[in-house]
Amino acid sequence: MYYGYSMIYGCDASVIIASPNGDAEKDASENLSLAGDGFDTVIKAKQAVEASCPGIVSCADILALATRDVVGLLGGPSFNVELGRRDGLVSKASNVEGNLPKASFNLNQLNNMFSKHNLSQFDMISLSGAHTIGFSHCNQFSNRLYSFSSSSHVDPTLDSNYAQQLESECPQNPDPSVAVALDLQTSSTFDNLYYLNLVAGKGLLSSDQVLFTDTASKSTVVDFANNPNNFNGAFVTAMRKLGRVGVKTGNEGEIRKDCSKFNS
Repeated sequence: MYYGYSMIYGCDASVIIASPNGDAEKDASENLSLAGDGFDTVIKAKQAVEASCPGIVSCADILALATRDVVGLLGGPSFNVELGRRDGLVSKASNVEGNLPKASFNLNQLNNMFSKHNLSQFDMISLSGAHTIGFSHCNQFSNRLYSFSSSSHVDPTLDSNYAQQLESECPQNPDPSVAVALDLQTSSTFDNLYYLNLVAGKGLLSSDQVLFTDTASKSTVVDFANNPNNFNGAFVTAMRKLGRVGVKTGNEGEIRKDCSKFNS
């Protein structure tokens, strides 16, 4: 998930659907770190739009616009959003497994998953910069602190001081609700510090740090760390491409009346 764009069904607001049975896309364990208040904002925005312009603007478009606005409000680049999406008719937690990047992925696994959506390695590294904000639960990276390998219980690519800080925040067998900022220094600012952290061995997830440790992607990380404008431009381009993934138009899908549930 990158800022509300689902890699399961595409940009169709499937991730906002709420199921009384707890089996919608957002209920999958991989999505439990998604901010519920962000979805609430989209739902309320849709209510306001629906009151004056019923049945015209999709939840998918509102979500795409809200994503752009959050990036801008947090200091990131502003960009135009392509509109005209319709909302999807499927949202199942059971479809998430195998369709989202995992915290343990190496570069080849990341590239394979993104290439399914016509996104290049350069796009993937650019979109990973979204980890300049947000958080992750301890179970997504605790193996890097306590059980990395037989020769070293701590991942040697982790900065030692950072590892100690993480151990204090995430002791062994932590409360499942405990979460840590993906960018400990400027977690509420959209900037290029994510890449500077990777260069310093302070990537929280294995799938973050591998972008620097793998020689095939290292040069892009170094470029984005040194040139924030290059990152911003690449991020905007990649977000536009991501926003076209799985788009429903014409007679596909529907225009939901309530973003949290299908019309019928």
